Amino acid sequence: MIRRPAPLACLLASLLVRPALACDTALVLAIDVSNSVDAAEYRLQVDGMADALADPEILQAAVDGQVAIAVLQWSGVGRQEVSIPWRRIGVAADALALSAEARALPRAFTLSDTAPAEAVMAGLALFGEVPDCRRRIIDVSGDGTPNAGGSVPAARTAAEQAGVTINGLAIESLGRGQPITSFFARRLVTGDGFVITARGHRDYPEAIRRKILREISRVFG
Repeated sequence: MIRRPAPLACLLASLLVRPALACDTALVLAIDVSNSVDAAEYRLQVDGMADALADPEILQAAVDGQVAIAVLQWSGVGRQEVSIPWRRIGVAADALALSAEARALPRAFTLSDTAPAEAVMAGLALFGEVPDCRRRIIDVSGDGTPNAGGSVPAARTAAEQAGVTINGLAIESLGRGQPITSFFARRLVTGDGFVITARGHRDYPEAIRRKILREISRVFG
């Protein structure tokens, strides 16, 4: 008589041999906490980031792509902090846990200059920890142009040579045109990157939601 394995045993065996899903995107969220960002504006950024990570569309795209996300706070020279190391979004609960972690994030620096080149280089150093991710993106948000640090175009070139995309979220002061957007577009983002403009910090939550969704769902849409 031929013995057939029980259905539960077959299921367990299939789970054991099922290949792990590949990581589609590794995303560094680099948020500006320089002197131009006051306490209320910092809160808007952090809450906006947390809301975006819990957004149903972003949550689904993150799970589909098995996305890895890290959060970097940056300001002046020597002031870059990995506030949340890489978190893998394997299931919805992972994204919700990351959202809660982001919402509780204490501010890393105060009363400091603006050095985006150093933020980019700090972001580049993180990707060695996620070698299995197919795409690598640094998402730089900021509300000012550099007043400290190295060459931003040189940092952009380093990213391009490493195969890393830089996107920008420019936070503009109301009534003053779009100087940050222009700077990001000309000097910061890579050739395959893009800039989204937030018209003031209150526009930041919706802007970062649109930005993250575009970054992690492009290959699925």
